[in-house]
Amino acid sequence: MAATTCFVVRVASGADAGKSVEATPAMPSPMLVGQGPFCDLRLQDRHASRRHLSLDVVDGTLRVRDLGSTNGTRINGLSVATAFLQGGERVMLGETTLEVFRIGRSHSQIPRATGFGKLVGASEAMRKLYPLCERLAGADVPVVIEGETGTGKEVLAEALHERGPRREGPFTVFDCTAVPPNLLEAALFGHERGSFTGATETRAGVFEEAHGGTLLIDEIGDLELELQAKLLRALERGEVRRVGGKKWIKVSVRVLAATRRDLDLAVEEGRFRDDLFYRLAVARIELPPLRERHGDVALLARHFFRAMSRGAEPPEELLAALEGYPFPGNVRELHNTIARRVALGDLADAQAQRRRPAPRAEASDPIARILAEELPFPQARQKMLAEFDQRYVEQVLARHDGSVTKAAAASGIALRYFQMVRARSKRDAG
Repeated sequence: MAATTCFVVRVASGADAGKSVEATPAMPSPMLVGQGPFCDLRLQDRHASRRHLSLDVVDGTLRVRDLGSTNGTRINGLSVATAFLQGGERVMLGETTLEVFRIGRSHSQIPRATGFGKLVGASEAMRKLYPLCERLAGADVPVVIEGETGTGKEVLAEALHERGPRREGPFTVFDCTAVPPNLLEAALFGHERGSFTGATETRAGVFEEAHGGTLLIDEIGDLELELQAKLLRALERGEVRRVGGKKWIKVSVRVLAATRRDLDLAVEEGRFRDDLFYRLAVARIELPPLRERHGDVALLARHFFRAMSRGAEPPEELLAALEGYPFPGNVRELHNTIARRVALGDLADAQAQRRRPAPRAEASDPIARILAEELPFPQARQKMLAEFDQRYVEQVLARHDGSVTKAAAASGIALRYFQMVRARSKRDAG
């Protein structure tokens, strides 16, 4: 078996000196470094964030990404957001210094599969996930599925259900953002007739509907704290009580949770209960954005086109045009693009010119990228402000060698507010 490029990351100094992890090309997801209990390299450094940075092997280099940490990440003394290392570098975070070593090791081949159930993808970023998906499908444990909007989290959840021990039971989806806040509890747990205005009949909630099967709670990061406590009880005791009801109802449900939010950051900021987080995150899997799935745009375009046009092949010029576009809306945007082309033919090209920024030339322009998502004005404005906050914070930190205290002083704002701006910008930009 041929040797592949791998990296060993060792703690050279700090409270955890001597600890190390090995990063390989076949890892299903980036390794996490920080104080959090789910980190692959867990640090006792009180100046490190819960999820401080991630490590993964990309094209023979070690990619290091700061995950919106409080005190920043430095490579050989230079503050960075993302860096590609060759080996020999020193990574500083908090009071910890990591050393990076490049090695050659024989490892298992990345699977050649081009999909997992209804989840389609032949890129290396996707193929690395499939062995983990297979194991999780049969494990019958809670799983947190993370990823940007439109990456296919619901499709993966359904694939896990269909290949798992509960495949004969129902697959139920509950979107926390699609129900008015005052009706969330009733939607989750059900309600009795007359329990509130408009409750003209008794109804079961999604937990009862999913009994014997799988319940996907989508966008769980948007669930209010009060309901998080009630959800935790339902998970721990396997029973629910309808709004206005007096008896507890036993339910047997496998819960999958999906989110576009950074739940570690939400826990750190007190917006998400840590006990619920630990109960849900028995396993975690992160779907990569389409821009990091090299070669999958054409594969998915063919897949969607054939499905929508009774087996017809998409024009090559269409595939060439799609390859040059960043797809900020990920797989969902690509699917809608193909649906529009199948429905309108060449007319879709004229529409696309009016609706879409020029490919590649504007891919790095944050305003063009956000406008391409076609969000309502308040959401688009929020994302643009978050982009400005993030760029400003990164720049002022770089000028002051990653010192948050000096950066806050130079910004003319209090240290605590500076940290809040930094954390909020990371969250809202996602």
